[in-house]
Amino acid sequence: MKKNMGYSDRIIRVLIASIIGVLVGTGILTGTLAIVLIVFAGIFLLTSIISFCPLYTIFGMNTCPKK
Repeated sequence: MKKNMGYSDRIIRVLIASIIGVLVGTGILTGTLAIVLIVFAGIFLLTSIISFCPLYTIFGMNTCPKK
């Protein structure tokens, strides 16, 4: 697996996942919407940790700086 996510991409995904977690944790988001968003937040966190997004590969994107 080749990295295809840059640092700013990873930070943005972690921030979005954190915001979703806070909204669900405080009870602002509930029900089916909360469950769906928690799944997306988990995917965002996982892809941020491994620096690889499968959708970027499908669309031919790469935000990782060249070495």
